[in-house]
Amino acid sequence: MNLYGANWSRRDFLSGSGSGIGALALATMLLDSSRPALGTHFKPRAKSVIHLFMHGGPSHMDLFDPKPALTRHAGQPLPESFGPVLTRRNVGHNTLLRPVRPFRRRGESGLEISDFYPHLAECADDLCLLRGCHGDSVNHPQSVYQMNTGSVLMGRPSLGSWLAYGLGTENNNMPAYAVLPDPEGAPKGGPPAWGSAFLPAKYQGTLMRAGAEPILNLKPHESISRREQRAALDLIRQINQHHLERRDFDSDLEARVSAYELAFRMQTEAPVVVDIAGETQATRRLYGIGEKDTDDFGRRCLLARRMVERGVRFVQLYSGGRVGWDAHSNVEKNHSLLCRRTDRPIAGLLRDLRDRGLFDDTLVIWGGEFGRMPMNEQGVGRDHNPWGYTVWLSGGGVKGGISHGATDEIGLRAVDGKVHIRDLHATILHLLGIRQEELSFSQNGREERFTEIVGKVVQEILA
Repeated sequence: MNLYGANWSRRDFLSGSGSGIGALALATMLLDSSRPALGTHFKPRAKSVIHLFMHGGPSHMDLFDPKPALTRHAGQPLPESFGPVLTRRNVGHNTLLRPVRPFRRRGESGLEISDFYPHLAECADDLCLLRGCHGDSVNHPQSVYQMNTGSVLMGRPSLGSWLAYGLGTENNNMPAYAVLPDPEGAPKGGPPAWGSAFLPAKYQGTLMRAGAEPILNLKPHESISRREQRAALDLIRQINQHHLERRDFDSDLEARVSAYELAFRMQTEAPVVVDIAGETQATRRLYGIGEKDTDDFGRRCLLARRMVERGVRFVQLYSGGRVGWDAHSNVEKNHSLLCRRTDRPIAGLLRDLRDRGLFDDTLVIWGGEFGRMPMNEQGVGRDHNPWGYTVWLSGGGVKGGISHGATDEIGLRAVDGKVHIRDLHATILHLLGIRQEELSFSQNGREERFTEIVGKVVQEILA
């Protein structure tokens, strides 16, 4: 009898014999889903990445890129020497807006950081500020896609998916790529920002959250024993294998098969990862857990540390829901709230990584999809600016206490040490031991790469 209870024909028998071999291969693959497709090309400086995505576009000249000229010329129109500014709005009549809060020199390095981030400022000597970053779109969805996938167009695999594909995970019971969204909503652009596109679907980001149920519907009903669940999954795997072979091993179906197995293994591991009951009160205070403004982001930062500690390759945290850091009408009000939510947790994360010996192996990235304009919008707000802004890196093989690159005197455009998003991506891959030209996937007869246009590794920031 076949898997469905019907009698097999001679043809079914021969086909089924082949299926048995395929099933063995599939079972082996599923038992070792952490196996990398490519592996590193040279000795990496970092093993894992925590990406702190400030969705909406934080204002670089109000946080990490001091511009005294904005204070001197506040209230004046944009000088003609800066050329036309192309945005979706008519900003030609809008005047220059002074930095909202003062900057101060911090740490032994003397890096200038705004009073918006007092706790993070204490970690100045661990920060590498890339002040000359720039991208290609003034709109949120396209810029979110570019920061995550390298392309302004939807439909490319995300960086986390490429790393899951190329490097795998160091923990077979956890996904290689985890996403911790803001509870106020998904970023503009939505799930394609952490999708796998044409890579096998099993490499897309796995959504997780704080609390007793990190993944919804992960736990079986209490009446089902683990042995019964294992038997049911074995039967499902056999049926799916039979189904797979008749559909030329479809990627989406294969991913679903892998997801069953990973979910089964995660039932033990994931609750342990998200259970912070064993963390000390000192650690909780470090992240701001238990305080109204910092509790949520603090918990997610702590989860990120616990994940990389257990071998998760890439963890992405979002700050800001559908609006986030998009301070069109009031920079002070918007950034005060979001900096208050993220300041202590991020500083706590950097200190905790160092205290636990994880700092050198973990690359922390902070930034949004773009920066903001030096001119005012609606009086005390700022519009989008993809032509010059700041992203900072920490740990994972980069120098601390330095700034690289610069925007012009009012923060409008990157002018020195320019780092396009593809250069940022190339540098991240390099720190993880990957040559960007060799991280590829064959799709429709073409070798696709994460960096379609080869980026320049920013050698000056490497430790």
